[in-house]
Amino acid sequence: MIINEVAGNLKQFDPGNRVVDLLQIEWFEATKRIQRKKTKSGRDIAIKFLKEGQRLRQDDILLIDDETVVVVDIIPCDAIVVKPASLLEMGSVCYEIGNKHLPMFIQNDEVLLPFEEPIFKWLTVSGYNTQKTHTRLMNLLNATVQPHGHGSNSSLFFKIMNLGK
Repeated sequence: MIINEVAGNLKQFDPGNRVVDLLQIEWFEATKRIQRKKTKSGRDIAIKFLKEGQRLRQDDILLIDDETVVVVDIIPCDAIVVKPASLLEMGSVCYEIGNKHLPMFIQNDEVLLPFEEPIFKWLTVSGYNTQKTHTRLMNLLNATVQPHGHGSNSSLFFKIMNLGK
């Protein structure tokens, strides 16, 4: 079965008596446009998104038939959680992480990124309120990163600063 688009999300759909078959993916697979995977029950799924910018999200429905609903399940992983004390600190930490071209997630007014010991230590030494946790990384910050010119990241800083408005 080739999937070209998401059919909906389990949060807005009642599966009724259908069996929910999970397609488990890692956080970094959510943005892949072409991939082949197996669901928990062993069903082959091929994803081939035709449009730019399509991505998988937690509980996305990929397939619905009379008996089954195939749903995306993002596998939890170790992550760094930064809890900014202010909007200014939120912008600052996002700028610093973005300047290192690391994937960044915004969830519940917190900044999350996949766990890496050196980055964890650097954020802690820099004075940010950080902790290690095991969670799903689901809301990838969608930023267009230009070839590395330090001035280009300032637009990301201003995007973050406008989130609270």
